[in-house]
Amino acid sequence: MTTMTETSARFREFKMPDVGEGLTEAEILKWFVQPGDTVTDGQVVCEVETAKAAVELPIPFDGVVHELRFPESTTVDVGQVIIAIDVAPGSGDAPAPAAAPAQEPVEAAPADSGDAPKGRTPVLVGYGVAESSTKRRPRKGASAAPEAAAVAAAVQAELNGHAAPAAPAAPAPAVPAQGGAPDGGRPLAKPPVRKLAKDLGIDLATVVPTGKDGIITREDVHAAAAPAVAPGTAPVPSAPAPVSAEAPAAAVPASARETRIPVKGVRKAIAQAMVGSAFTAPHVTEFVTVDVTRTMKLVAELKEDKDMAGVRVNPLLIIAKALLVAIKRNPEVNAAWDEANQEIVQKHYVNLGIAAATPRGLIVPNIKDAHDKTLPQLAAALGELVTTARDGKTSPAAMAGGTVTITNVGVFGVDTGTPILNPGESAILAVGAIKLQPWVHKGKVKPRQVTTLALSFDHRLVDGELGSKVLADVAAILEQPKRLITWA
Repeated sequence: MTTMTETSARFREFKMPDVGEGLTEAEILKWFVQPGDTVTDGQVVCEVETAKAAVELPIPFDGVVHELRFPESTTVDVGQVIIAIDVAPGSGDAPAPAAAPAQEPVEAAPADSGDAPKGRTPVLVGYGVAESSTKRRPRKGASAAPEAAAVAAAVQAELNGHAAPAAPAAPAPAVPAQGGAPDGGRPLAKPPVRKLAKDLGIDLATVVPTGKDGIITREDVHAAAAPAVAPGTAPVPSAPAPVSAEAPAAAVPASARETRIPVKGVRKAIAQAMVGSAFTAPHVTEFVTVDVTRTMKLVAELKEDKDMAGVRVNPLLIIAKALLVAIKRNPEVNAAWDEANQEIVQKHYVNLGIAAATPRGLIVPNIKDAHDKTLPQLAAALGELVTTARDGKTSPAAMAGGTVTITNVGVFGVDTGTPILNPGESAILAVGAIKLQPWVHKGKVKPRQVTTLALSFDHRLVDGELGSKVLADVAAILEQPKRLITWA
């Protein structure tokens, strides 16, 4: 007969990890395994959806699936056990798995793995954090920190995805002097970090961790890879976690007068972001109508330029470059309001967010360090961003850390709008439709290509004068594109 010690040592439990930098829950979209299936270390066992993206979760050990704790379409708190693995199949009769809860799940007690270091509990990969570190984070309303984290997380999905503010730091354990493997065991790292290390050819056992509880971060991997990268050669980026399209809605009878759709995932994040932004930052929106005929001529010329071959050239490219030049001339607008510390955080880099409509809803991935890119590089980055979003493969990292945003409502034939700020940012530019209109040009009324721009900004840190200068600079560049050279 199997003893309790033998049974607990035989089974290992995998908990829902934090796959989105501070999120507290995720919905299980699909199981790729069933009880009785054999799994190996690194094999994807399920796909979950957070407020940021859909992410595939790999299992961090070998064995046979003993139990799935939750059915598909269930929202699970971070830290709850979602799957149990028999790591010693064939060593005796296994106890029958408990039925998966259908509604409100109760957090299961963690299994005590036989090879876990004393006083430690299993986490996403290997062992390492103290028991208190694995407790579920407070639910919304418990303190100001979770509320801030929820709003910031929602930002990632709606208007550029500013990274969630860090929780109060807990005392960190001693970091191993050589590599990230605790007590000679498996190095601690999340799946995306493991994927990055694999792409860069880095052995995680040789990486010195700097993360909380000895967890290896993306920065640690990049630091370890830096000596091996030739000068002028950028490291190979990790493959983005796929963002899957929403599942098709259930068939609705023709006689139905109403349809109720659960608010979750991206839509829930959008709602939280918009409410949080609208009722936190005092919005001001200014408008300007501008003749962009010369910009349209420049776009046509660039399409024929051999230096722009292979990249997509459109008005959005010139508008993006114009905004970057305007920010360079008025750097104070590229900032964030830190309510907790009562500080204005000036950003000396520009991660330019571009709103994109996808089957999952509106997302805003951003171009990292857009201010450093040449026009061909910016065009290539824009093309890749749009293609990745359209294909549903935008990763959470691509939506994190934005500083300013452009939303192009003109693609829908709309003249203008009053865009809502991305929490954590101070400005967002809306671009209206470009239309042929009568315009006074050189003293005569002529048909010209005209559009309307709208700039919303946070009046706590952007005064009317600064906001007006930024919008006026963008308009002036679009009217006379040669200012891209004279002002840059």
